[in-house]
Amino acid sequence: MAAKRGSSVYTSEYAYDIFLSFRGEDTRKIFTTRLYSALMDAGFSTFIDDSGIERGEDIKSELIRAIHHSRGSIVVLSENYANSSWCLDELAMIVENKKSKGHVILPVFYHVTPSQVRKQIGSFAKAFARYEELFFVEEKDEKKKSQWMNKVNKWKAALKEVAGLEGMTLRLQDQDDERHETRFIQKIIKVIDDKLNRAVLTGVNDLIGVHSRVKEINQWIDNVSSDVSILAICGAGGIGKTTIAKFVYNLNYVKFRAHCFVANVREISKQPNGLVCLQTELLSGIQNGKKETINSVGEGIYKIKDAVLNKMILLVLDDIDQVDQLNIVLGMREWFHPGSKVILTTRQEHLFKPNKAYKLHRVEPLNFDESLQLFSLYAFGQDHPVEAFMDLSTRVVDRCEGLPLALRVLGSSLSGRSRDVWESELEKLNEIANNRIQTILRISYDTLSDDHDKNLFLHIACFFVGKRKDYIVTVLDECSFYTTVGIQSLIDRCLLSIEFSDILSMHQMIQDMGREVVRQESPRNPGNRSRLWRCKDSFNVLRDKSATDAIEGLVLDMRFLQESVLDAKGDGLCVHASALYKSDELNVKTDAFTIMNKLKLLQLNYVQLNGSYNNLPKSLKWLCWHGFPSKLIPSVFPLESLVALDMSYSKLKYWKLNKVAGLMKILDLSHSHELLCTPNFSEFSNLEKLILKDCASLSEVHDSIGSLKHLVLLNLEDCRNLKKLPNTITVLEYLETLVISGCSSLGELPMEMKGMTSLKVLDADGFATQKLLSLTKDVNSWHSCFWSFLSKPRRVPQILFTSLPSSLVSLSLSECNLSETAFPVVLCNLVYLQELNLSRNPLTGLPNFISGMSNLQKLNLDACTMLQSLHGLPDIETLTVAGCNSLVTITHLSTSSKVQNIQTIRCENLTEVQGLFSLKPFRSSDVKMLRSLGIFNLESIQNSEVNLQDGITFSTKKRPLQLLYEFGITSTTIPGWEVPIWFSNKDTGSSISFVVPSHPKGLNICCVYEKSDSNCVKEAWFPEHQLFAKVYNKTKNLTWIYFPTCFGIPEVEQDLLWLSYWTFQNQLESGDEVNVSIISGDSFYISECGINFGQEEDTCDINNILAWNEVIGGDLSAFRLSTGVYYLCRTTFLRNYEEEGISRPDDWTITKWGTNLFEGDVDFEELCHVNLTGCRQRFW
Repeated sequence: MAAKRGSSVYTSEYAYDIFLSFRGEDTRKIFTTRLYSALMDAGFSTFIDDSGIERGEDIKSELIRAIHHSRGSIVVLSENYANSSWCLDELAMIVENKKSKGHVILPVFYHVTPSQVRKQIGSFAKAFARYEELFFVEEKDEKKKSQWMNKVNKWKAALKEVAGLEGMTLRLQDQDDERHETRFIQKIIKVIDDKLNRAVLTGVNDLIGVHSRVKEINQWIDNVSSDVSILAICGAGGIGKTTIAKFVYNLNYVKFRAHCFVANVREISKQPNGLVCLQTELLSGIQNGKKETINSVGEGIYKIKDAVLNKMILLVLDDIDQVDQLNIVLGMREWFHPGSKVILTTRQEHLFKPNKAYKLHRVEPLNFDESLQLFSLYAFGQDHPVEAFMDLSTRVVDRCEGLPLALRVLGSSLSGRSRDVWESELEKLNEIANNRIQTILRISYDTLSDDHDKNLFLHIACFFVGKRKDYIVTVLDECSFYTTVGIQSLIDRCLLSIEFSDILSMHQMIQDMGREVVRQESPRNPGNRSRLWRCKDSFNVLRDKSATDAIEGLVLDMRFLQESVLDAKGDGLCVHASALYKSDELNVKTDAFTIMNKLKLLQLNYVQLNGSYNNLPKSLKWLCWHGFPSKLIPSVFPLESLVALDMSYSKLKYWKLNKVAGLMKILDLSHSHELLCTPNFSEFSNLEKLILKDCASLSEVHDSIGSLKHLVLLNLEDCRNLKKLPNTITVLEYLETLVISGCSSLGELPMEMKGMTSLKVLDADGFATQKLLSLTKDVNSWHSCFWSFLSKPRRVPQILFTSLPSSLVSLSLSECNLSETAFPVVLCNLVYLQELNLSRNPLTGLPNFISGMSNLQKLNLDACTMLQSLHGLPDIETLTVAGCNSLVTITHLSTSSKVQNIQTIRCENLTEVQGLFSLKPFRSSDVKMLRSLGIFNLESIQNSEVNLQDGITFSTKKRPLQLLYEFGITSTTIPGWEVPIWFSNKDTGSSISFVVPSHPKGLNICCVYEKSDSNCVKEAWFPEHQLFAKVYNKTKNLTWIYFPTCFGIPEVEQDLLWLSYWTFQNQLESGDEVNVSIISGDSFYISECGINFGQEEDTCDINNILAWNEVIGGDLSAFRLSTGVYYLCRTTFLRNYEEEGISRPDDWTITKWGTNLFEGDVDFEELCHVNLTGCRQRFW
């Protein structure tokens, strides 16, 4: 079998960084495999002989070449190392290379001491005694004896020399301590890295989180056939772009004939003749430091062309920020030899899109564990916080939000300081950004092309982070901003991002930077600044009347004002809003606003203003005044320029003010519980969004709502006292969204709604409806439908959907008491409907017309507890049936179904989703399937029961024996303490290897397992309680890792037998070398496993198997982890934990079982991604 190595094309003298020499029977199973994986993960191209069998006495020519073309060797000296003449030949050649070529050697003493090796005692002495006996006793030819003696002496000398080198020793007493061994391997990585001195670039010291983030880049570099030769590493300042680029460069430069790293491209380009300077740096790097004069850009192009022509080069340009810098690279691409790679780092992602010539790599922030480790490295000199500082460390890490720059800077500044200094620094960060962090992050702000984008950034950083993009655009467009294009510019420079639901998000440190820019306008006098976002500053300015006309925006929220009068502890305000208005010293006078002529953005939450509202600036565009204290809107209230008015949680009862608000587009009076009626809307001619959510006393909506010709959103959710809607809403020709969920007193909707052709979203949850009727022109037909509705007494209000517009795209009818016999027939006319929510209704099935809704994409049936079966579904993408505890089957899904998301948590009786999985009792199972598992005598076990863990329904309970079918795999769990005698290959333990015989029809795999500890946690949903089967076809380099949806959980002192039958089609053929292993967490002990090959007479119906798409040999693209590796899993226990609100134990870790499960196949970051999102596209 071929040896394993890093898959790279090299043009230098060295093909490998490391040659790994070891004695297989001593170390291959655990230590060497883990060491090899760690070396590869760290970017060391490593040669390892994976043959496992010595063929003859002479070292193979392939190994000779590998040693000669490696920069160094790690020699794992174990107890039986000297028993292998092959190992000794390797060692002798390694020592020769050390003398002739400076070959680096790192000896690792694995459960032996350097003294044993150097003196050649113990097992080493016995080995050499056998060598001497072999030739001196049996060999008669004196010449051969002499040659053999020379070789033995050479071996001894090599052992003695290597044992005398500085090496690393793994003590015998640590051999069962896995954590110690893992740390030991990491030390080996560091030592060999130092010895090889691979790094030509400095400043790449702490590499926490780097390895997982460069794997994709290294794969791209190794792919010489890729059409894309340029990769752009994009991200915010301080996120680690340069660190990643340097790390990748250090790992890979030896693979290229020429290489160059040009740092600080942005700064170089600022110099006079900046592009020429850049070309000079580039040319010098490519020519190994040789300096040449370049007089013009054109001359530079020709000289660079001559230097790179027909050479495979690696080029890194760090910190590109202009198109002309990029054009230099684009102009060179045609000259590069195939396999050349160019890496660019930038904060300006917009430079690289849209263009297929580039590959983009966005750098993500560190996760919490990585952040804490990096911070601790700088703050404490170790990879974890000191116990006494854990709470403070967590606060710092949370604030840094995964930004490596901030973690390093703050860790260094806090190192060795006392707790009170830490507390003070955290408080200071709330007001003043750290200068070292600020300097780096501000570069992105300073490179914004004009004052427009800079001011937009500052407005968002101070006032609008966390708000919806459309809301911000509406407000700021009226403040003379070109908001849409400006937001895109900020996104392109990694200063801003758009998260789920179109929410604008900004990294905390970038937001701090923006606010620090504003603070620096006047560090000591807040009244001179353009924006006041800190409530303390705002209150002081208003109280002291120290404002100036520079102020454009101001925020004051009395709930969070940290004054001693509110909170003696200084922890922030935790008092009822009404208390805020009773304290005179907290009241603000309106004349404090008189001078603020430029004020356009104002937030006054729970603020009591004294004085005339006529003093408020007439320039206001946005006013957010939660908890507005008055019952009426004052007559002089400045409405004329307002674009958005938010008076949620107000004390308003009436809106009787007849004042023009012609510019207002958004009016939000939500949670104003005392509001009795809406304004007269005739003066709100441009209103687009009217939000009256939870106005519990509201009884009517003014008829003038029909005059709102631009209204697109009307939200009346939970207006429980609202009796009816005015008929005039039917003339709202632009209304797109109507929310009436929770309007329990609403009796009916206007009959003319059918003509509202612009309406796309209707939310009407929470009505106790018996009939949802469709109105026709035939009066008799109307009465025939309506008589039964009138004949029954009603205890709760009802609502009638007489007709609905066919334009609806989304309809929500949750908790509407719908059933198959009481269902809105009008739904069949909704030909454009894409989302339908019928959750929490007493449905037992769905009407037939649902199957004809061809545009439906999402169907929500959560908590429909009477639902028993689903059939004839349209070709939807998302089906949610969580909590449908009576649901048994989901059938008649199309074989070409595009369904990507089926959520089935708490569906305790679900046994089949057609095309995906089937779970049936033995009694109702196909006889051929049972026979494929070797179950012929059903009577002997038909009354048996096992504790069955069901990963689809998230439950564990005792059930009769079940047969599971999925992925082309049939499996079951039955009581049993040994592998059946008819299995041809079996072995103690959890792994078995074999060669496939001729014409296999299938593969039987089984294992015997029991609880490893009777006192272990009974909860069966942690990874330690899982059972995986891993099949590795070495010949075809294919791996399938299978986690069965259902399997048995053994009781105390009970053995269970897991039986499975796998169909591989053409993925398993005669002569293939295969390894099968059963992997579990700490709770199970695997005592025996076995395999057998199914023959034609006992296999399942192959046509039935092929009818399912997602089977081995079929389309498993949704479950691919990496090339040739498939994770066959329909449940994600990590995600289930989060959804169910179950806490993980403090010592919970995935590392051990994850390493065993995915060893050599995929890194842990990718494993986490799969578990958290499902198998790429599908999740349950």
